[in-house]
Amino acid sequence: MPSLLPEGALPRVSRRRDPKSLPQLDHIVVLAPERLTRRLWAEAPGGERLSAAARRRGMPRAGGSLTLHLSDPCPVTVGFCDPSGPTFARASLCRKLAAEALAGRPARVGLMTLGAPDDQRSAWIEMLAGALLAAHAPMPRFKSSPSPRTHRLQGITVLDDVPDAQLERVRAEAEGNHLARWLAALPPNRLDAAGYRGVLEELATREGWDLTFLDEAALAEEGAGAFLAVARSNPRRDAGIARLRYRPGEADARPAMALVGKGIVFDTGGTNLKPFRSMLDMQEDMAGSAVALGTLVALSRLEFPEPVDCWLAITENRIGPDAYKSRDVVTAANGTTIEIIHTDAEGRMALADTLVLAGREKPGLIIDYATLTGACVHALTDRYSGAFTTSERLARVAMAAGRTSGERVWPFPMDEDFDEAIESSVADVLQCPIENEGDHIVAARFLRRFVPEDVRWLHLDLAGAHRKGGLGLAPTLQTGFGVRLTVSMLLDHQLLGASGGEDKDN
Repeated sequence: MPSLLPEGALPRVSRRRDPKSLPQLDHIVVLAPERLTRRLWAEAPGGERLSAAARRRGMPRAGGSLTLHLSDPCPVTVGFCDPSGPTFARASLCRKLAAEALAGRPARVGLMTLGAPDDQRSAWIEMLAGALLAAHAPMPRFKSSPSPRTHRLQGITVLDDVPDAQLERVRAEAEGNHLARWLAALPPNRLDAAGYRGVLEELATREGWDLTFLDEAALAEEGAGAFLAVARSNPRRDAGIARLRYRPGEADARPAMALVGKGIVFDTGGTNLKPFRSMLDMQEDMAGSAVALGTLVALSRLEFPEPVDCWLAITENRIGPDAYKSRDVVTAANGTTIEIIHTDAEGRMALADTLVLAGREKPGLIIDYATLTGACVHALTDRYSGAFTTSERLARVAMAAGRTSGERVWPFPMDEDFDEAIESSVADVLQCPIENEGDHIVAARFLRRFVPEDVRWLHLDLAGAHRKGGLGLAPTLQTGFGVRLTVSMLLDHQLLGASGGEDKDN
């Protein structure tokens, strides 16, 4: 069976060897503040001509760009930003600059800044490099006629003297984000449950991870009735929950963190069948699992020092004579009985048992990723994703990392009185409320029942997983939202550090 993983590696990001000479390049991308002075223009390749062109055309404001097709040294694209503006705005600008630069199919691209504040230069360079890598990364294509690549980028050279720029981290994040976008874009007849298991086996071998796949028989022994209810109507018995173990030190070490992902490889809605437009892109309902997997790739590339587990709930939600139905009562792996209300709320069912299994390993933290509710999209649009936790510190860290990474999140309330909407007269809990009011919050309250009380937990409802035109640095419909966010939480905001007395439940 051919590999479903993307071919080839992303280009390297290197530094200029001789700071006094300009290497041979096919395009230069510059990030600068708006209203550049003549002195700063002079520092750019072809600066006088760029400055004259800017004056003729009208100096672009923040968010704008200018490209001059010079023969000496090469074409130059300049983007203008507000240094005091949000990271997300610069990420969106860098996405635009990358598209402009790669339109000419350059082999070698140089990156530099002009007039950047000293404390921002490295971050600006990192963002430019991340945008170029994201724009270069291929996406699945299945046309019968061969097509040349739209660009042939072979290398990226940083022209600024920024020794503290984290170029390897940029590339690791880009690789993880690319994997998440690639998998979410694969057709559902290619990335079915069996195909996904093959991807995990290939990745585990390549990355040195341990892989355990709990099939339906093993899950029945675990009492995972919530997951199995969703999988019941699948045409093949290939669903299951995968566990990947990244261990940089002792093989038996308790995980410092567990990444949990919703992997519904296609969602019809089940007995409560979706209409056409709502079902059209449901191969992307596994985006949460792709983000968890992409995050594990990024952490592996960075040789993250802590042990990490990754749990993926992989199944379809199909229609058929064996499909679960409204008012069924099923029992989850922790003994909680669930009264089914709507079969299209399958994600929380599959995640429930997966969270129970992840929690049994007593990780210090669980983060789950899921394209869980339309209510979150209605609340935030597809520009943000929702964050849910009972930890004040986790909520603060998630918001701060969203601002740092350009993958913005917004926390929602998690008060206990929301549980009133899922009280059942015949079981421990309703799967979801009959009315859809606040379903993103109620879904999070439902999931909380399946996480041990002594384990910190963050639930990310990925409203930003799919956005026309891309989002932040990601240029594609599938955004891979969550990989950069998580790496930022861990590396920039010490998510796994001591929380002291600040980590209090709301």
